[in-house]
Amino acid sequence: MYPGPHAVARAHEPVQIMARSGEVLTYAEYEARANRLAHYFRSRGLKRLDHYSVFLENHPRFIECCAAGERSGLYFTNINCFLTAPELAYILDNSESRLLITSRAKLSVALAAMREAPRIEICLVVDGVSDGERVVNLDEATAGFPATPIADEIIGHSMLYSSGTTGHPKGILRPLPEQPPLQMTPVQAAFWKYWLLRERAVYLIPAPLYHSAPWAATALTIRGGGTLIVMEKFDEEEVLRLIERHRVTHAQFVPTMFSRMLKLPEATRRRYDLSSLEMVLHGAAPCPAPVKQAMIDWLGPIVHEYYSATEGMGLAMCDSAQWLAHKGTVGKAVYGEPHILDDEMTELPLGRIGKIWFKSPTRINYFHDEAKNAAANSPDGTMSTVGDIGYLDAEGFIYLTDRAAFMIISGGVNIYPQECENLLATHPKVADAAVFGVPNEEMGEEVKAVVQPAPGVAAGPELAAELIGFCREHLAHVKCPRSIDFEADFPRLPTGKLYKQPLRDRYWQGRKSRIL
Repeated sequence: MYPGPHAVARAHEPVQIMARSGEVLTYAEYEARANRLAHYFRSRGLKRLDHYSVFLENHPRFIECCAAGERSGLYFTNINCFLTAPELAYILDNSESRLLITSRAKLSVALAAMREAPRIEICLVVDGVSDGERVVNLDEATAGFPATPIADEIIGHSMLYSSGTTGHPKGILRPLPEQPPLQMTPVQAAFWKYWLLRERAVYLIPAPLYHSAPWAATALTIRGGGTLIVMEKFDEEEVLRLIERHRVTHAQFVPTMFSRMLKLPEATRRRYDLSSLEMVLHGAAPCPAPVKQAMIDWLGPIVHEYYSATEGMGLAMCDSAQWLAHKGTVGKAVYGEPHILDDEMTELPLGRIGKIWFKSPTRINYFHDEAKNAAANSPDGTMSTVGDIGYLDAEGFIYLTDRAAFMIISGGVNIYPQECENLLATHPKVADAAVFGVPNEEMGEEVKAVVQPAPGVAAGPELAAELIGFCREHLAHVKCPRSIDFEADFPRLPTGKLYKQPLRDRYWQGRKSRIL
């Protein structure tokens, strides 16, 4: 977020262009606004290591609201803009935020949340009117402050919250060194190097800015003096238009976005000039092999995959050539050292499936949650995990099989549903699929698939039988669903990532335990 010398060298060039409106923010405007807001923070008594929150859609004013915290030593929490008031209130209170920044579109939810979050002293609205002492227009609040840096600039950082697929989301507190904001932290430096970012990149952001991966790309692009093309909402054909129009060099997606782009008519996909692309990055969820292959066939060997987590304890990378030689891998560790351990913390041989741990300089630290910290870190404090399940091959490439929470145990056999999900996603009559365990009195659990049919495809027993047969053609029967239900649409995080928990919970209602 800190542009350093680029703020002067590129003063009148765009740091950000909004995709739909075309609104341009120059480096000079960005720098002045961020500095004024940093002065305002100091005037409110916010000092190093204090907290505030940003509750915004992909808004033209988003990045300046975080940049001010990064240069004043503060923790800022970018919050999912689709949360309800109680969910927002929990994060505001849990993060110990003293100040909230929101927009006119989100103000009603913010005001309702503030009634349950007494720590919030004031709410700044980026595009709305002032209303009393606690709700103030951002420009009015900062108008009297200098556009030059504060005297005590020091690096701040985001404190993001995990997706919270079970229970409350967790605030991820990274160590904040006492160093100038121009100097990158070790984690930032690793992502800059291995995401192949460069100065003056043109980076397409098609996902919500509050999410960790798009946010990391945003922050690093600005540090390199690049230009952000920020989509207010993902649209598959609009992605192609934007790449051609702005000569985009870097873009970042999740696999669901790939699938939607690939389903565009061939003539539409070939209509646009995508030759400016240097790197297409994807992560956040495992990508089905046929989808990944199709993207490489379309765009060429510029498709790169990363495997990491908001917690930042490790990073694996995989370029197109590596993936083609190790299909299904999510990459090889470039930051942190991966280990595969069983439930007794014993290292497993290569090829054996277990929990993935990383030995790295960054220990997971969930804000004010020692129980979760104990579960996420090894007893000696040298390794951390977010609960992913997978294995390593002989060359050190990592393969994911599932999250620990979604492992199915049927008749004493461990089943990892990701493989079946990936297979179902390749069927032409399937838009998306979720596979998980449901109660079975004899076996403990049985494999269930819930399928979202492709547009125009009729759901029913015939389709269920066809899909079960399809699975059995390609997988061991124990991995295949015994039954399939259908949904018109799936619950998703705004990033497009499938939110499987609510689907599975329906089948376990009324039971005190998920172990039969």
